[in-house]
Amino acid sequence: MADSADSNRAVFFDMDGVIVDSERYWRTEQPERIFPATLAGEHPDLDETTGMNYREIYDHLDEQYETKISKEEYIEIFDAVAREIYSERVSLLDGFQALVDDLQTAGVPVAIVTSAPPAWHGIVTERFDIDVDETISAEDIDGDGKPAPDIYQYASEEVDREPEECLVIEDSKNGVEAGKNAGMTVIAYRSGPNDDTDLSAADVIVESATELRTEIRSWAEA
Repeated sequence: MADSADSNRAVFFDMDGVIVDSERYWRTEQPERIFPATLAGEHPDLDETTGMNYREIYDHLDEQYETKISKEEYIEIFDAVAREIYSERVSLLDGFQALVDDLQTAGVPVAIVTSAPPAWHGIVTERFDIDVDETISAEDIDGDGKPAPDIYQYASEEVDREPEECLVIEDSKNGVEAGKNAGMTVIAYRSGPNDDTDLSAADVIVESATELRTEIRSWAEA
């Protein structure tokens, strides 16, 4: 990748299911542990809530389904599961930090833009020694979570780029829609757990880490 300190582009990575393979665990833990502890009756389809901030998930469940515990109890359960997943189970996207280093060398700022709270993304960035320009959580902003565009609009302001100059990497329907709603280019990453997810709103869909890295580099150099 060519060295260009004045690049007008930026790349935003979702964390869950992109930077780390956490969705494979969430797709087991939510239906087997979290939803049964939270709901008295019917459970949602996972694509309905994937990509949303976990506090907003409870609000959605409380509005659309029959909850049997308080939001505070739900948060305690979700947080305990999350800390276990991020500290003990997830793996890092192959070639991620080398890709970030190349983008930054080329003058392209890189941000993690996630629905996960700081305590969780802090575990990931520390465990894998991740060094990006910004890490932005849905809990950092005064706005709606994905699929609303708010978090990506905020991210573009933080790195001083226009939305049309930003590339979003997502793996969920809500995340892809958030990036498109913000007026950005979106690459959707299929990694196994989301093979049946509707990602058709994305500009490009890739199915391997190698293909993802190639598409990102090609976009950044265009």
